[in-house]
Amino acid sequence: MPYFINKKKERIRYKSINGKLPGIIFIHGLNSDMSGQKAISIERFARKSKLKFTSFECRGHGKSDGKFEDFTISDWKKDLLDIIDYVATGPQILVGSSMGGWLMFLAAKARPKRVAGMLGLAAAPDYIDEFYKNLPLKKKQEINKKGVIKYSSYGFSYLIKKKYIVEGKKNKILNKEFKWNKPLILIQGLKDNVVTPDVPEKIVKKVKGNQIQIKLLKNSDHRLSESFDLKVINESLESIINNRKQFIN
Repeated sequence: MPYFINKKKERIRYKSINGKLPGIIFIHGLNSDMSGQKAISIERFARKSKLKFTSFECRGHGKSDGKFEDFTISDWKKDLLDIIDYVATGPQILVGSSMGGWLMFLAAKARPKRVAGMLGLAAAPDYIDEFYKNLPLKKKQEINKKGVIKYSSYGFSYLIKKKYIVEGKKNKILNKEFKWNKPLILIQGLKDNVVTPDVPEKIVKKVKGNQIQIKLLKNSDHRLSESFDLKVINESLESIINNRKQFIN
């Protein structure tokens, strides 16, 4: 697969297929990559619909350059903007999974003319607040004193540096209203033990628009990767594309 080389000479691995516009950009979650079931399913949908499709791996993830602990949400936002600016062409539907949902909103604010719609999959904007609040006191003291901690979550163990928290707080999007008059669909599993089911409601209280939907899936968890979940995701993409055509016409 090809790599995009950023201004720091760091490589960002991506995959792109040509097709009609609007294209689709899949944005993976924390400690994930572009090889998961959701990315594969969405690529199949794009191929079947003959749409342009792009997926990529943020620095410190997958086969892109760097170690996870050396990057923050600010860096990963830059990675997504580089993909939008230099790899993808024309209007794009952003599909953000978990942390990718945070990046999705940040990119929509930074490049509103390039984003045709958004699909959040257990989207987790501003998750840094809950992350820090739930850290044990000893871990808080350790990261403030040493600047780094070892953290375990959802089957992964990794290092977290203080700048990860600092930059996260700088990039919050739900601290003020955000106008968005294009399609936005938020899909949330009610059995998600990572992103709580009340998060979509918190999002729509701040994101103001007339094309916003929440889809709550009773038996789905954070991964949203079962066959039913993938069917709902593909149907939601179809809905965004059709709604976009309706409002353009």
